[in-house]
Amino acid sequence: MSSSSHRPLTPSRVTALVLRRPELIQPHEREIIAQLQIAHSDLKSVIELAQQFASLVRQRLSEQLDAWLNTAKNSSVSLLRSFAVSLESDYDAVKAGVTMSVSNGPVEGHINRLKVLKRQMYGRAKIDLLERRFLLAI
Repeated sequence: MSSSSHRPLTPSRVTALVLRRPELIQPHEREIIAQLQIAHSDLKSVIELAQQFASLVRQRLSEQLDAWLNTAKNSSVSLLRSFAVSLESDYDAVKAGVTMSVSNGPVEGHINRLKVLKRQMYGRAKIDLLERRFLLAI
């Protein structure tokens, strides 16, 4: 399924291919996805549902969320069914996440940067130097 000129297929590479925006998928990558769908019958529905969900989230199509959840819950793949059930268990938050354009991503980025600084300084400096590095980082 992979030629010598391309990287080997790994689960993370397949996931990245499947979830990539359709307009960014190269022809040889489309061929890889098609071969996977032929080789593994369950993957066809998984790939279609994953792409639909990614599109639904990217385009903020909250009105399609209920239909997607019902389709996923009726899937023959147990992982999709359990994913749909877990999304339904926190439905209001999922619906808000799909609907709203506000994200806590920038805040998480700052938190991660501060954690990296803290780990870099562990055992190397007293609290005053650590405090100074934190203040200079923000």
